[in-house]
Amino acid sequence: MPEIQLSQGVVRYREEGTGTPIVLIHGLLVNGNVWDRLVPLLAAQGRCIVPDLPLGSHSLPMHEGADLSARGLSRLIAEFMERLELEDVTLVGNDTGGALCQLVVAYHPERLGRLVLTSCDAFENFPPPAVRPLLTALKLPGALVTTSVLGRLRAVRRAAFKAMPLTMQPIPDEQVKSWVAPLADKRIRADLATVVRGIDPAVTIAAAERLRDFDRPALIAWGAEDRFFPFSDAERLAATLPNARLERVPNARAFVQLDAPERLAEMIGSVTNGAATAPA
Repeated sequence: MPEIQLSQGVVRYREEGTGTPIVLIHGLLVNGNVWDRLVPLLAAQGRCIVPDLPLGSHSLPMHEGADLSARGLSRLIAEFMERLELEDVTLVGNDTGGALCQLVVAYHPERLGRLVLTSCDAFENFPPPAVRPLLTALKLPGALVTTSVLGRLRAVRRAAFKAMPLTMQPIPDEQVKSWVAPLADKRIRADLATVVRGIDPAVTIAAAERLRDFDRPALIAWGAEDRFFPFSDAERLAATLPNARLERVPNARAFVQLDAPERLAEMIGSVTNGAATAPA
């Protein structure tokens, strides 16, 4: 994987395809491989760039004292695009990454041409109600060490994702293992702890006011079977963004890109290739 030195630390990323840049932003406790089913489909339409952000499943720890608040992470994404000299970017976000994309739109929109939000945090739901107990637990002393140790057990991984159905079908264990393994490094755990402390609905509520100024094409693609992120937030996002199209993706839960990659690629392509979007 190529690497790029940013002010907060080194970020690894994946890249495939050529043409209009499509930057894909993942969520908490996963890495860029959560987009692996989608990227080969999108690579025929543009240059897909997928950073591994410091959200707990990254392989390289950030600098000591790095600003990993939500606003700090949005600045990191903006710097990432700047350093790669990307213009007219289609920014795609899922889960926590969708909230970060909203912050990029709100405070660093200069390089953006389009926005795609799949099921994600928004407004008062940062984090969403179903995830709040988990994030509260992760703040307890020793919780991240325990998570790291238990996450090494296949049975625990399987039980955890059964309790949190993010997809219609089970996620392959090797992929889940790749998300948990980095927590063995105490520096990665420290990064994650900083990120978790910075998750606050006041941040997304404030950003939402600025979304009204983003008049470029936007797509809101929500999993029809999503149990984590309320569809009412999708409707509010579509109503807030002036040039947004709202789609409910059949047979998909929160990780739309894993459940319905072909349909999502088709919808992203319609936005990236300049198809008109009708206000929702």
